[in-house]
Parts: sequence; structure tokens; C-alpha cells
Amino acid sequence: MTDDRPTLSRRQALALGGAALGSLAFGSATVLGQSDGQQSSRTYRVTVANLTRGQPFTPPAVAAHRPSVEVFAVGSEANEATQQLAENGNLGPLSSLIEDTNAIRGAAVGDSPLVPESDPGDTGLPYVAELELSADASAGYLTFVSMLVATNDGIVGLDTVPLPTNVNESRTYYANGYDVGTEENTELFEDLVPPAKTLVIGGEPEGTAESDPDIAEDGVITPHPGIQGVGNLPPSVYDWREPAGYLQVERVRG
Repeated sequence: MTDDRPTLSRRQALALGGAALGSLAFGSATVLGQSDGQQSSRTYRVTVANLTRGQPFTPPAVAAHRPSVEVFAVGSEANEATQQLAENGNLGPLSSLIEDTNAIRGAAVGDSPLVPESDPGDTGLPYVAELELSADASAGYLTFVSMLVATNDGIVGLDTVPLPTNVNESRTYYANGYDVGTEENTELFEDLVPPAKTLVIGGEPEGTAESDPDIAEDGVITPHPGIQGVGNLPPSVYDWREPAGYLQVERVRG
């Protein structure tokens, strides 16, 4: 990644993100975030890869933040931003959360979904993305989250892992899949976002980008059980083994 990439203020970046990504997080605009004019900003490069065989990710979102921030946590109820991402691929509430949370000092969102490396749907989309974000020294932690597209309410993510402390230092992380506990796992295309079908097996889109109260659950975030084959999703195509994702985080400047 070259140093002449455009830089946006944190507010400008997230305003752009809400407009470009809309309700389904499959837009084509890269969203960058950084702390608001801080002279002591640190810049990080985050490489995200999809390790699954049949689960596309929505454009990956990463945030640099202080330790008080908790975007999601196993054993806790999902907040609105995590629920909307997990059920509908909707990044709008997450962008709003970042904008409204001062302890989140920088954020970035990828510019396309990430498909499995084998690209089973022959989409031509990448399986890896490189993001860059800046934050001041008070942001010592990183959170990553993306929707597991071919699930009812699944995400892949990392919750509050340490950022590298020195320039040119890098850290490697592996991310697992989680069920946010807000929707039954029907595994039916009609209950999933339309790209769940088209990004993996092709054909006409089928599904919805809205939550269905008839299959709502009142649970907590747990490790995802994987695809069980109870609906339209054959496990041989859509299931995965953990870890679902790979992240390399490098401090490149500042």
C-alpha cells in the first residue's frame, strides 16, 4: 500500500461509509478512519483473509480503540450494530456506533466482500483485503467484524486484541465464527441475504435484507455451530472449520 492514499477525517470517513455501504454492505467505496486531527497519530495496515471454503464475508470492518470499547462479546447480548450486521449485512448502525463513540479512535471498512480463495461462485471477488487506519496513542486495541453471509445471524470477528506497539512490528491473529443469538438458524435462502446464494453457487438472488420477527431469538453471542444442513445450505458447500479468518496487523507509521 502506498503512502499517497487519500486520508479523511474520522467524521468524513464514516459519513461516506454510511452513504456508500447502504443497507447491505456490498458497496464499492473504501472507508478510511482516523483520529480527529491528532498530530501523534499511528498508522496501521490490517490484512484480512477469508479462510473458509464456502462462507463469503461482507466488507471487513476494523476499529482501533481504547480498552473501554466492546463491540461484541461472547456470552453477552448483541448490540443493535452487531445484530444488524449479522442478520442483514447492514453496516450503517456500526458506522453510527463508531461515529458516536469517542473511545473508538480510528476505523476502516473494506471495499468489497471477501469470498473463499477458491471462489466457488466464480465471482472474481478477492479473498483478501488490505485496510489502513490511523489512531492516536490512546487506542491500543483492535476489533474486527464481518458478516458470515451464508448464515442467519453469523459473524466472524476479533474482540479487543492488542495493536502492535512499535513501527514495523506486526501481529497475527485468527478469527472464529460466532452466532449472535438473535435469529433462528433456518439455513433457508428466503431468510438469508440474497448474496448468500449468488456469491457461492450462483443463480438468481433469493432472500431478504430485513430481519424477520417470526424467527427472532433472544439469545447471546456464542461460538457458531456451523452449517447443519437443515435448510437450503449443504454443509459440504457452506460449512467451514475454524478459524474462519486471518488477520495480520502492522504498525507502519507514526
